[in-house]
Amino acid sequence: MKGIHMRPIGRIVAVAAAGSMAFGLAACSTSTDSAASDTAAADKSGASETVTESTEVPKGDGSKTIYLVSKGFQHRFWQAVKEGAEQAGTEFNYKIQFVGPDDETKVTQQLDQLQAALDTKPAAIGLAALDSGAAGPLLTQIESAGIPLVAFDSGVDSDLPLTTVSTDNYAAAEEAAKHMIELLDGQKGTVGLVCHDATSTTGKQRCEGFKNYFEKNAPSGLKLLDEQIAGEVGKAADTSKAIIQANSDIVGMYGSNEAAASGAIQGATESGKKLVVVGFDSGKTQINAIKDGSQAGAVTQAPKLMGYKTVTAAIQAINGIALPKTIDSGFYWYDKSNIDSDEIKPNLYE
Repeated sequence: MKGIHMRPIGRIVAVAAAGSMAFGLAACSTSTDSAASDTAAADKSGASETVTESTEVPKGDGSKTIYLVSKGFQHRFWQAVKEGAEQAGTEFNYKIQFVGPDDETKVTQQLDQLQAALDTKPAAIGLAALDSGAAGPLLTQIESAGIPLVAFDSGVDSDLPLTTVSTDNYAAAEEAAKHMIELLDGQKGTVGLVCHDATSTTGKQRCEGFKNYFEKNAPSGLKLLDEQIAGEVGKAADTSKAIIQANSDIVGMYGSNEAAASGAIQGATESGKKLVVVGFDSGKTQINAIKDGSQAGAVTQAPKLMGYKTVTAAIQAINGIALPKTIDSGFYWYDKSNIDSDEIKPNLYE
């Protein structure tokens, strides 16, 4: 089950987006929350639950610019988003400006960059908001200027973006559960669940997707333990060790983001317990663990495709093509067999 996954379990594995794109595209430890607008808001913005993603992406004349303001710039995840965006710009003859703050705590810096984007009067703007509430006044100005706005990576708490390009975290967590079940084939025992938070949309989706799929599809000999919340590596390690100590029959552990998965690996190692560990996202600890066999594999996002689809959605908006409320940017399962492949490697970060 390798490649980009675009729909729930059992769905087709996609390898391309619109046009002639065909590239291998995955990981960010930041949250990826879905847009919170309701149906009425979607109607106002021009997006609709009933609109399907169009494959029509008209080519430009080379004179128009699409300005993307991301959550960061130097991090490998955002560089992969930038690469995908620039590929789409080259393919469809649009200029791409891609900026981001020094790190994901610099809200004021991002707002300054968003203002600078607005001041250039681009054909469209893409935004991965650090603080959608703080960006509210600028979003209103963007709407007043008649500039199409596309959200990416995380939703904006506003009805102004025409669509949100992001990972389907629920489906990605289902994929993780699917592989956990396959990896535990023939074994009996319990499986631990370390979720990185219980409040964000991302945290809930990555936990519930795994739980629901596992409970519906695992054989009777495998039992899922109640989830434990730990969003920092040290806490996740201590939590994992406590789970292992309390359950002598434990055979597997799932961590719902880089920190939770890294903590699960550390906890298993320090406990001396051989477990099937399945994670989410990337990071040095997971990469090394997958390569040395102490972690079975992980599901991770596809940032290059996210950048590509953000630009194609912006082009569609510029040309008046209706957009769905959300656009799935896909995800991957990766393990020791494909971690160094051209498809996976460009999207992993340490």
